[in-house]
Amino acid sequence: MQNKNLLIVDDEHNLRQVMSRMLDLEGYSVWQAPDIRHGLRVLEKEDIALVISDVRLPDGNGIDFLQKIKLKYPLTEVVVITAYGTIADGVKAIKEGAFDYITKGDGDEQIIPVVSKAMEKANMQRHIMDIEKKSGQKVGFDNILGNSPLIKRAKELAEKVAPTDTTVLLLGETGTGKEIFAQAIHHASHRKSKPLVAVNCSAIAKDLLESEMFGYKAGAFTGAMKDKKGLVEEADHGSLFLDEIGELSLDLQAKLLRFLETGTYYKVGDSKPMEVDVRIIAATNRDLLKEIEKEHFREDLYYRLSAFAISLPPLRDRREDIGILAHHFLEIYATRAKKNVAQMDTDFMSGLLGLEYKGNTRELKNIIERAVILSDSDTLSAALLPAGHLHHDNMRSNGSSHELAGMEKTHILKVLDMAGGNKSKAAEMLDIGLTTLYRKLHEYGIE
Repeated sequence: MQNKNLLIVDDEHNLRQVMSRMLDLEGYSVWQAPDIRHGLRVLEKEDIALVISDVRLPDGNGIDFLQKIKLKYPLTEVVVITAYGTIADGVKAIKEGAFDYITKGDGDEQIIPVVSKAMEKANMQRHIMDIEKKSGQKVGFDNILGNSPLIKRAKELAEKVAPTDTTVLLLGETGTGKEIFAQAIHHASHRKSKPLVAVNCSAIAKDLLESEMFGYKAGAFTGAMKDKKGLVEEADHGSLFLDEIGELSLDLQAKLLRFLETGTYYKVGDSKPMEVDVRIIAATNRDLLKEIEKEHFREDLYYRLSAFAISLPPLRDRREDIGILAHHFLEIYATRAKKNVAQMDTDFMSGLLGLEYKGNTRELKNIIERAVILSDSDTLSAALLPAGHLHHDNMRSNGSSHELAGMEKTHILKVLDMAGGNKSKAAEMLDIGLTTLYRKLHEYGIE
């Protein structure tokens, strides 16, 4: 459950009321305080994820208030409010640990995104803390499951490089666990108390990626009303995880290379260099050497990134780990669904072992989650395997093609029944196209 509790501390009653109404409409639970003393009382009584505080308060300085909050409530994020003539106070607040600052008079289009990002960070930190408490251990290498030689080798390499500041390049297909490895490396390093900032280079529009990564100066382009911190700056003294780095444009690759070599960069629209201390962990599912041949990736950047490369094996090359991973996911999803599903029968496990796993561990996770949701007993049976995942050609070598066809037919009938005979809904539940469903109905003689 996301914590959406925030506290506004400002001595201007009207400003508090306006901001409170605006953020209440965005779904946040809002508390108000006119000064530091009342603000601290709220923090003692309520679980506040975000504090929005004026820099100038009747009973003290907002910077001092920020320091008190960070000391006593380290998981609570702080955004400060500055007047137009006191922007320097906002910059100082960020250096003291504030998430960001907003200027009095900023419209909804400025305030709401800042609050949203600050809340996202606060909840992520709490989520990590919650995982650590439940597991009794830090988020790290113990979360990477498997006993196969390939995964053991990858873990050994990652554990050796983690305590250093060396740039790491994680290579592997989609779903092989690159983000989990990045988290483990960060949490086993001396930077673990600082942020691990992740950016998916393929998920952000190319024309926005530079300003997201490096930030921008006010006036750099239309809509840039104030200076914005980039993800690189947010990761200062921590780690920056660049996922799908093969998607970067050549222009941005050149700027990233300069940052890796000098530790400095320029915000969009700024002529003054910025300097931060960041460890880079990059990942890609592309063959970067082929991308270099096609002139889609810079060779000098590749060699700078691949100072320490780790290849993560696809699940089909570590089939001995499928059982371990399947039982782990079963425990997670049974708990989440509040179902007493504790085991898998032999046919279900045989079916799992025979799949292709083009989506690797992520695909296995989805299969288990789906089976748990559909299950009506304490044991997962082969009939719960998605129809689209039963590959007859793969199973013929095991002499079980006819058996699996029967399982698939049973599964389709069960899902059709659950969908009330609605074929479109059944196809959606089966995760296959409607045309494919009709073909299978005809194949199995189902009317």
